[in-house]
Amino acid sequence: FSAGPDVPLVATIHDLAFLRHPEFFTRRGTQVFVRSLDELRRRAVIVMCSSHATLADCATHGFDENRLRLVPLGVRLRTVGAAEAAQVRGRLGLPAEYLLSVGTLEPRKNLPRLIEAHRDLGSDVPPLVVAGSVGWGRDDVRARPIVNDRVNFIGHVADADLPAVYAGASVLCYPSLMEGFGLPILEAMSQGTPVVTSAGTSTEEVAGGAAVLVDPYSVSSIAEGIRDALSRRSELSQLGVERAKGASWDGTAELVVRAYRDAVRMGAR
Repeated sequence: FSAGPDVPLVATIHDLAFLRHPEFFTRRGTQVFVRSLDELRRRAVIVMCSSHATLADCATHGFDENRLRLVPLGVRLRTVGAAEAAQVRGRLGLPAEYLLSVGTLEPRKNLPRLIEAHRDLGSDVPPLVVAGSVGWGRDDVRARPIVNDRVNFIGHVADADLPAVYAGASVLCYPSLMEGFGLPILEAMSQGTPVVTSAGTSTEEVAGGAAVLVDPYSVSSIAEGIRDALSRRSELSQLGVERAKGASWDGTAELVVRAYRDAVRMGAR
């Protein structure tokens, strides 16, 4: 926030999870976020939000609705061939069939419940591959007793390899407790991969009716959602591809430009 007082400030708020779920964050991190939020309330001419859910949270927490702009994220469509998917799968040591989870290892990603649901489904479903860097939390989910040899943590995946990892998955499992958007949903759909995600959050919004929705607090609901997605792969694949086609970065860019133009007009008043 180093710009002078006469320069209009435009900011993006992806989510206010630190206010709704402070238990998911470090105390220092929450303090920094709260101070930044206070500054944005005071100074930002325009605040861009990637989902209706985040926009509503901002309005609830003191932002003038006239300053809020909805700017959903997009996805780049890139076809991954069978040969490329097999090459990446071999290099990363992935099984021929697998369920996939993508995201930083942090509490709100809800991995313990996902892993428990996967365990309860037994050997009738493919193994679970978890892609994502280590984040933060009270403990390391990888060391929990529920983790078994059918759960494979592969760490950070390079951006160049990620489309192939999505394309090779039977289902993306994304039962997050709270997101500002949920970009892995669109990334998976762009590769025709069925998605299981949470009802009642921004992820339902992003899914746009093209995913299986579950109660993220219920292990049995997550398990049933995975089973349902596996039985409807062809249908969900087609729905997901169509949903991804409607979420382009060009559309996002147009909304960003519009927001900056609004900021210039408002700052000139």
